[in-house]
Amino acid sequence: MQIFDRITIDPRVFGGKPCIRGMRFPVSKVLDLVASGMTHEEILRDYPYLEEEDIRQALKYAAWVVQEERVEIA
Repeated sequence: MQIFDRITIDPRVFGGKPCIRGMRFPVSKVLDLVASGMTHEEILRDYPYLEEEDIRQALKYAAWVVQEERVEIA
């Protein structure tokens, strides 16, 4: 099992969605920024409260979730 010490899930924070270090910054936002073509450096410049390891763990977490989840495609 992966250890994600920077990914938190708290029902009182952002509706229980996975967030970065308890902040109201969802993992999905990090993924969207990366998918839109932003570099890690650009993300860190625009969101100075994030750290490089936050981005890495968000990507690792997403990969882990997809590996564990089975989705039917019509």
